[in-house]
Amino acid sequence: MNRLKHILRSRYLFKIIFILSIIYVVVVTKCITYQSKYSVSDNSFIVKILEIKKDEDKISMLVKGKELLKATYYYKNNSEYNDIDIGDIIKIKGDLKEPSNNTVPNTFNYKKYLYNKKIYFTLNINSIKKIENNTNLIYYIKIIISNRINDITNSSPYLQTFILGDKSYIDDNINNTYRDNGISHLFSISGMHISLISGILFYLIKRISYNNYYNYGVVITFLLLYTFLLGMIASVIRTIVMYILFAINKLFNLKIKSADLMLFVLVICIIINPFIVYDIGFQYSYIISFTLIILRDKIKKINNYILKSLYISYIAFIVSFPITIYNFYQVNIISIPLNVIVIPLVSIIIFPLSIITFIFPFLDNILHILIKSLEFVSINIDKIEFTKIIFAKPNMLVIILYYALIYMSLCKRKYLKFLILLILFHKCYRYIYPFMNVTFLDVGQGDSILISFPYNKGNILIDTGGIYNSSYSIAKNKTIPYLKSMGITCLDYVIITHGDYDHMGEAINLVENFKVEKVIFNCGELNDLEKELIEVLGKKKIPYYSCVKELNVDNNKLYSLNNKDYGNENDNSSVIYTKLNNHKFLFMGDAGVGVEEDLIEKYNLQDIDVLKVGHHGSKTSSGKEFINEINPKYSIISVGKNNRYGHPNKEVLDTLNDSKIYRTDQDGSIMFRIKKDKLQIETCSP
Repeated sequence: MNRLKHILRSRYLFKIIFILSIIYVVVVTKCITYQSKYSVSDNSFIVKILEIKKDEDKISMLVKGKELLKATYYYKNNSEYNDIDIGDIIKIKGDLKEPSNNTVPNTFNYKKYLYNKKIYFTLNINSIKKIENNTNLIYYIKIIISNRINDITNSSPYLQTFILGDKSYIDDNINNTYRDNGISHLFSISGMHISLISGILFYLIKRISYNNYYNYGVVITFLLLYTFLLGMIASVIRTIVMYILFAINKLFNLKIKSADLMLFVLVICIIINPFIVYDIGFQYSYIISFTLIILRDKIKKINNYILKSLYISYIAFIVSFPITIYNFYQVNIISIPLNVIVIPLVSIIIFPLSIITFIFPFLDNILHILIKSLEFVSINIDKIEFTKIIFAKPNMLVIILYYALIYMSLCKRKYLKFLILLILFHKCYRYIYPFMNVTFLDVGQGDSILISFPYNKGNILIDTGGIYNSSYSIAKNKTIPYLKSMGITCLDYVIITHGDYDHMGEAINLVENFKVEKVIFNCGELNDLEKELIEVLGKKKIPYYSCVKELNVDNNKLYSLNNKDYGNENDNSSVIYTKLNNHKFLFMGDAGVGVEEDLIEKYNLQDIDVLKVGHHGSKTSSGKEFINEINPKYSIISVGKNNRYGHPNKEVLDTLNDSKIYRTDQDGSIMFRIKKDKLQIETCSP
């Protein structure tokens, strides 16, 4: 036994195991490509329901047959299939679909997200037939808990979160404010929640038994069952493994250092699931816990409660900083004092009260008042813009440098100045970026083009895209994250080529969630959508102009060539011409053949380098005479995949055949980087 203790105390052993585990992760997750056991042609499946969520218009399920599938069924009426639940065996018929990669750089990659969870297909369900009821005790318990939570009307979303670890029931807008304010970790079951649960349980058991082996055994058994109940959430796995190892270390007096134990926690989590290292919740949970443990003695020396809380909050903020800017490109410095206030509120009052309310539902209204107060605070703090700092997406070398300086500065204060210098350098990255970029963003059936000038001299967005009659926001999910990832904090101009929804439908979302200096409208009469935007611009005191013939940004001129009122939205489109480092760009909006004829009669537009093809490649634009006259080298068609209009038209493609054609439905976003008068082209294929 003593020899075993000696071996386990060897730091070299832990370091060797840690290095081998990292190699194991790289090999298993990066060097091996996993293939699905299903084929796209498969359309009938017998599966078990692992997770299920019933909304007003659809059922979303995680099911397992030969492998995991993410399945969705849209109701014909919302009383259908009320009798199916987790654990049930069902036969489903539907169409498999391979998830797509992100088509706008640095935005959420759904395919990669699912792949890391060993899901290779999504399934659109056509029919469901129950074969067998649930026979699994764990699922049965979860159903009882979930049904009881749903009966507690007001606080149900937060009870789902705190008890079953499912944040999807909290409103997305509220969740976004928690994330922006740096307090979203409080709503993921992790160390704080498990510590409270295990602490209460251990206290109660200790009143019955003084045998610590028995006491820890009961608590660990309960936590393992709870982990299976939650569905093996990554941050919970980390917490449970950590609890078990620290309990063993204490019970058997192994005297293994806490830092070594934390390395072993990581190793075991990796053995359980190598893909766990890509889970953001696990990354936050592990890195914060690891740092707080290795700095435990330093924290204990602080006697003042407020100062200690601020220091802990600072540690959590600074060690999670690289993860945050890598994934979300923004931090909120107010999160340090906010966490000092909110952590006790949630951990001491709201979370325990949630468990009590689950047992005694009559307390629902009290819990609801506290939750609404918390939401009110989060929403209003989120409106404070000056505390939010945007950083361009760092590469992995910068991330490594960040962590080296973070841990050096936490151990020795003299290194803090080097960390601050790195942060300032990173923040000012845009001011030393030497390239001019023109990016045609994939916004589906619509247009949105970003022109960014070198050294942060200016940024222009031509159109915003927009999906009519849809709750999905292109601005919030694509445009704004992309702008932030490039280190762009402000748009000098937003040019609205015309008032169609697919060109300006996201304009209001954009100006309400991102800094915009000026908005430019086209010539002609304003429609209702444009008037609605103008009303918002007035409230936000953003100046706007119509029928502007010329813009000058960093000595680069953008000319609006179409200043005639044709009496319809498409032909009234602003047609933008500019010459950037001797490369000619022409953006046609939705202008038709009639406008094209007027343009070649009025202007000399020969040998255009990059043409944004008019009206998504419709046959109403890109006439042969016009294309022959301008002779584009590259033709960009911004078009939605499998769109109902049949764009782009085959005749148009034939007309453009002498140029190199890029399409957003096939190539994703297309970026032209101008470097020393040369065009470099990058795509973000689906």
